[in-house]
Amino acid sequence: MTAASPVGARHSRYPLERGGALQRKTLWVLSAGTILGGLGVGASLSVGALLLAEVSGSAGISGLASAMFNMGAALAGIPLAKLAAAKGRRRAIVTGNSVAMIGAITAVYGTSIGVWPVLALGILVLGVASSVQLLARFTATDLALPQNRARDLSLVVWTITIGAVVGPNLMGPGAWIGGVLGINPLAGVFVFTIAAQLLAATVSWFGLRPDPLLTARDLPAEDVSAAGSNAPVAVPISRGGQARVIVLIAMAQAVMVALMAMAPLHIMDTGGTHERVGFTLSLHIAGMYVLSPVFGMLAMKIGRPAVVSIGWAILLVSVGLAFVAHTSPIVMEASMMLLGVGWGAVTVAGATLITELTPVADRTKRQGQSDAIMSGSGAIAGVLAGIAFAVSGYQLIALVCLVLIAVGIIATVAVARESARARAASGADSQKAE
Repeated sequence: MTAASPVGARHSRYPLERGGALQRKTLWVLSAGTILGGLGVGASLSVGALLLAEVSGSAGISGLASAMFNMGAALAGIPLAKLAAAKGRRRAIVTGNSVAMIGAITAVYGTSIGVWPVLALGILVLGVASSVQLLARFTATDLALPQNRARDLSLVVWTITIGAVVGPNLMGPGAWIGGVLGINPLAGVFVFTIAAQLLAATVSWFGLRPDPLLTARDLPAEDVSAAGSNAPVAVPISRGGQARVIVLIAMAQAVMVALMAMAPLHIMDTGGTHERVGFTLSLHIAGMYVLSPVFGMLAMKIGRPAVVSIGWAILLVSVGLAFVAHTSPIVMEASMMLLGVGWGAVTVAGATLITELTPVADRTKRQGQSDAIMSGSGAIAGVLAGIAFAVSGYQLIALVCLVLIAVGIIATVAVARESARARAASGADSQKAE
């Protein structure tokens, strides 16, 4: 350890080391904050499309819900990463929670006055909550041992499950709250979101001390020996290779959002109910996060690109079921659940890849770029999905998703090959040095 004390870590009672007590405490705090933040995200996704359709009177406008939410996350990705780099992860996470809370308040106001652009603006600002979740998973890697990065990242991702699954099922209690407050029953869900974001900000503000990123900067260089892991040692690759990792993550996000964005309207059009919408989205969101630790462990054992490939295979099955989802509600539920599982595999392994394959000096910046592009691709997919649904229905969305998956597979193969070449070159250089 260097003699200097890291900013934000002064007077810490924790030994300043990777993978030690401070890392365990950080994971607990991130998990608690993410659970609370997940309540807001899950609730917003469940009612956003339905509210926009109701307030605007147009099914096509409803696609803007996911688009605006993801656009908010995209716009916040790079600024939050820059704030984290300058002031630490704690400041960035708390700022994001606070902005998201303002978004929820705006959404309630827009619904109350019956102006859908104001509602859409609120959903956009609330999308910052998603960017905070993405930032939290990277925060889990700051003090992690290199061989444990995938596991620690996946554990924080897994905790989103609790809040995210409960969120869509708050439609009933939210309707009661809405009645008490005299607002639209669906908008009552956002009241839970406001409280959840406030609590999440409080937990992170007091719990993320010392700051993980600022502390990590003053620790000795990472040991990338990957002891205890069967996966190949990660070696930084070219910027082009890093860009391809970002592409594969973005394609998974686009597929997920495109199918999920119009799922509520598709379910309602085929005779479903609001309760069925909530149940189906709960299955989907559970699929997104509940198996994250499994994918984290697999990434440690068989390698990150292999887990990404598993994700693409699951997404292909989901798209196939989505194409015939009009035949049965059970088929739709299976498709949405597998959509979440496939997305989870790609994003857990992909986030680990973008962290490991980027030099330390560029890591925070590249993470922010990845989050921004990931969310931006979801925003675009949400808009186009709404148009496609209005023009030709849910099947057209499924066909477009096949093309997106093909792009993701090509990028995955290219990343795996370049990573293997980088490892081979690094091994050769090491032998020469000996």
